[in-house]
Amino acid sequence: MSRWSTFSLRQQGLLLTGGGAMIMAPDALLIKVADLPDAEILMWRGFLSGLGFLLIALLRYGRGTLAAYRRCGWTGIAVALLFSLTTCGFVLGNQYTKAGNVLMILASSPLIAAVLSWFILKERLPRRTWLAIFICMLGIAMIALDDAGAGSWVGNAFALMAATTLAINFTLCRTRPGVDMSPMLVFNGIIVGSIAGLFWLAGSEPTLPAANQLAVVILLCLIIVPCGVTLLQRGPLYLPSAEVGLLLLLEVVIGTLLAWWILAEQPAPMAMVGGVLVLGTLSAKGLYERRLELRVRAGLEPSPPVTVDRSSTL
Repeated sequence: MSRWSTFSLRQQGLLLTGGGAMIMAPDALLIKVADLPDAEILMWRGFLSGLGFLLIALLRYGRGTLAAYRRCGWTGIAVALLFSLTTCGFVLGNQYTKAGNVLMILASSPLIAAVLSWFILKERLPRRTWLAIFICMLGIAMIALDDAGAGSWVGNAFALMAATTLAINFTLCRTRPGVDMSPMLVFNGIIVGSIAGLFWLAGSEPTLPAANQLAVVILLCLIIVPCGVTLLQRGPLYLPSAEVGLLLLLEVVIGTLLAWWILAEQPAPMAMVGGVLVLGTLSAKGLYERRLELRVRAGLEPSPPVTVDRSSTL
């Protein structure tokens, strides 16, 4: 028996989703460090991440890769299209407004997912999850308060598109229990890269990025994005979509801390309090639910319904 199989389904979901959020934490920072035009950064992100997603699918499924794609069906195509919109919204949001605005709006994703799950899937979330969502949104708002009035409406609209499509994506994945949709992210890369590439070629004298910019792009788009997003996309196999979105807030807080550290930005005291509030809420929720899980195993609490992951590999 592997060490992974000794974890409960919920623990596996928390590890996958939390790990994906941690890996994705430098995303917004590296977009700004790369400092490339809109179409160019989207083109590189699309094609390189698509290659990364394909390599991960081949590594995980081997000869069963085509079968893994067939299992996704039309839902998988919808997931790919939705994540293409999420990618465009997140990247362009960071291009047109300050990171604080994007992060604050992205923090609404778990609330949107919770409403969609309740309305479409009839999933009833416990009160503690709703409470955690609202506390975390308050914390993110405190982090971004300094930037809230400085962003353009265009950047804010792109960020809202990213938050909404991400929530719909995670909710849609819950309609196909046990089917891993992460291989379909290859098509997200192809869609985004192809459309952005046309705009890039239509621009005036398209040129390759400088060596230092290219190194940042390769690190972000070929390694960080495929690894992090693959883990995040598997989250709905184990957890309600609202909780996947809630854990995604780890990326928001840690990404902001990295920006403060790398870019030597001085955080306001209120922003520090907001970061502690989010991390503290997620930690407290995790510890409480771990205690609840132990009580279920001991037969002291009724067992909640779970989503069974039928995929054969991590």
